[in-house]
Amino acid sequence: MQILNRLIPETLRSTLYLRYFGFSKIPLLFYVRPSVVEKSDQHVVIRIPLNRRTKNHHGSMYFAALSIGADCSVGLLAVELIKLREEKIHFIFRDFNAEFYRRAHADVYFRCDQGKEITALVENAIANKQRVEMPLYATATAPDENDEPVARFRLTLSLKQADA
Repeated sequence: MQILNRLIPETLRSTLYLRYFGFSKIPLLFYVRPSVVEKSDQHVVIRIPLNRRTKNHHGSMYFAALSIGADCSVGLLAVELIKLREEKIHFIFRDFNAEFYRRAHADVYFRCDQGKEITALVENAIANKQRVEMPLYATATAPDENDEPVARFRLTLSLKQADA
């Protein structure tokens, strides 16, 4: 496994994990084919391609596909940081807020830069053994069009350490 980890770039491993998770648990996630473009402990960038699966009747990205990208950017960062702790922690998104600014007529990139905050939230859930929550943010852009945001999202991540 160690050799495989060194041979496969981290972004590809994360993309494969995300797609496997979608295929096995959330088919709609698998259907839109998200890809991990950048990933570190502090941030993640997810790309959702604009194609027949993700377009609406205006030829722009459908808001549900945009929502999946926001979910993936925040969720993947949280999952990776939870896995590092080797603790059984359940998580859900308690609420979701979106502000749409313009239509996206190209692939959309979703960025979440709150790795430090998520790490602190995970530590808090482990230490307190109670449900903890925090609003997290993702920004969607379509760099092929310009660098102006397409949308901004706020998702409240809720964590709780599983009972032993």
